Amino acid sequence: MFYFTFATAMGKYWITTAFLLLFVQAFAQFTDSTHYYLGFTGTGNINKTNTADSYLLNNGLKFGVRDRKVSLNFNNSWLFGKQDQKLTNNDYTTSLDFNLNQKKTGFYYWGLGNYTTSYSLKIINQMQTGLGFAYTFFDDGKNQLNLSNGILYEASKIRLSDTTSESYQTYRNSLRLYFKFSLGNAVVIDGIGFLQNSLNYKEDYIIRTSSSLSFKINRWLSLNTNIKYNDIAKTDRQNLLLSYGFKADLYF
Repeated sequence: MFYFTFATAMGKYWITTAFLLLFVQAFAQFTDSTHYYLGFTGTGNINKTNTADSYLLNNGLKFGVRDRKVSLNFNNSWLFGKQDQKLTNNDYTTSLDFNLNQKKTGFYYWGLGNYTTSYSLKIINQMQTGLGFAYTFFDDGKNQLNLSNGILYEASKIRLSDTTSESYQTYRNSLRLYFKFSLGNAVVIDGIGFLQNSLNYKEDYIIRTSSSLSFKINRWLSLNTNIKYNDIAKTDRQNLLLSYGFKADLYF
């Protein structure tokens, strides 16, 4: 069952990748000033002994389009884990965001649509949409530091127990920090962090962080280590995930 689930999910990733490549080929002919990015990250841990076994597979797919004033990013991530044949993680997130009037430095505007379902965090489904502004401190292609803030509307359904659930809506202030630093041409450190406080409920907040360390093997392939932390106050759930594997990215 584990290998069937994994193969099915990986199949969806590669089908999506093929579709995005066809999309790029169809539209790239219309402008020479538009740039594209396609990236896939596959990381995980597998441990099997005579008395116990565990799996953790963390996969991500990203597609981006950018010209001089507008950028569009489509992200998917899927985390699947089992320990001693018991499900620990089956977490999926997809998001679409855009940036307007983005420059190498200075202010710009952003918009976001996000969907999350997470077994480990007891989120049955979560929809977020919002707008805001951001400031880029520097961006030279290899190094970047960016801070953004805005307001999100959220509609969620969470699992309180095995038999009960709760649906609710709230507005959140969403503060985000993104950084990327390159050490020469071989090592890249990047990370992103979110703090999302509810404007309706004082004790309701979301913390999400993700950081990675990549060692480039060639122009498009890297060895990758990733660490993620999530804290959802509404469900009183946290997780900390460390995984390692590879990252493939292509700019064109």
